[in-house]
Amino acid sequence: MSVVPMRWAEDGLLLLDQRCLPLETTWLTLNDWQGVRDAIRDMAVRGAPAIGIAAAYGMALAARSKVERSEAATGLAASRPTAVNLFWAIDRIMALDTWDYGTVLREAQAIEAEDRACNERIGAHGAGLVPDRARILTICNTGSLATGGHGTALGIIRTAHAQGKVVQVYACETRPRQQGLRLTAWELLQDQIPFACIADGAAGSLMRAREVDLVVAGADRIAANGDTANKLGTYTLAVLARSHGIPFVIAAPESTLDPKTENGALIPIEERDPTELLEVGGVRVGPIGCPVFNPAFDLTPGKLIDAIVTEQGVHRAPYRFR
Repeated sequence: MSVVPMRWAEDGLLLLDQRCLPLETTWLTLNDWQGVRDAIRDMAVRGAPAIGIAAAYGMALAARSKVERSEAATGLAASRPTAVNLFWAIDRIMALDTWDYGTVLREAQAIEAEDRACNERIGAHGAGLVPDRARILTICNTGSLATGGHGTALGIIRTAHAQGKVVQVYACETRPRQQGLRLTAWELLQDQIPFACIADGAAGSLMRAREVDLVVAGADRIAANGDTANKLGTYTLAVLARSHGIPFVIAAPESTLDPKTENGALIPIEERDPTELLEVGGVRVGPIGCPVFNPAFDLTPGKLIDAIVTEQGVHRAPYRFR
C-alpha cells in the first residue's frame, strides 16, 4: 500500500491528518516540535509506531531550531503516556552523541525506514499463524496509517491475503473515535481485501456463530510478562476469543516491548477528553452533566494471548521479555 502517515520535506514534517479521514485528505505542515507534540496529543497521528516516528521527527525539528534537546524531549514525552514507542524513539535520539540537526534527521529517517521493514517481517511471521480460508477479526487501525508502512496486525492480514489465505476480515468500528470504521475500512477498501465493519458489541455474536477463525490486534505497550495495553475493547475480544476457542494474537514491533515494566498493572492508561464519548462528529448526543469514564486503552493479560508476533518471530506463553 502506497499511503504513508507522514513524510519529510524541506518545510518540515508533512503529516496526514487522520482526524479528517476518510472523507477528507488533509496534510499538516509542522515546522516545530510543539506542533508535533500537539498532533500526537490530538490524534492527528496515532498508532504506537507512527507516534514514535513522529516524535523522532519532532526532535529533528527541535535540533534545526537549536532548541535545548531536553526541553523538546520532555514536551514530546508528555503528549501521550501509554505508547511506549514514543519514549523509545525519544530515548534513541537522546542517546546520540551530537545534537546536530543533520545527524538527528538521519536518525529519525532511519527509525521510519526500520519500522517499515520491521512491519514486513511481522507480516511474514504472522501469516504463518493464519489458517487457509481464514475469517479474521481485528480492532482499531494497525495498518500503514499507524506505522511506517504495511502495518502490524493489519500487516499480517495484508501478507496473508496476498498469500490467498484470507476470505473475510471483520473490522470492529472501535468506539469512541471509530478508527476501525474510518481508517481500517479505508485501507482495506484501497487494498481490495474483502471485509465488513461491525459494531464493537457484535464480535461475540460472530464468534458464537463460528464466523471467526482468528483475532489479531496491535499493541501500544507490552509488559515483561506479556500483559498488553491496546485500544479499548481489545481485552473484551481476548476474553470472548478464549471462551469460544479462537486463537488471539498480538502483533507489534520489538520497540513496543517494555521489559522494564513487570506487568500490566504498572502501565499508565491514558484517559481522554469526555467529549470524545459525548459527541459524534461534533454533535452532542449525551445529556448535559453526564459523567464520563473515557480510557483510551485497556489491558489484556498475557495468559489470554496465544501468540505475540514481532519482527523477531512468534513468541508464545509464558512470556518473559527481558
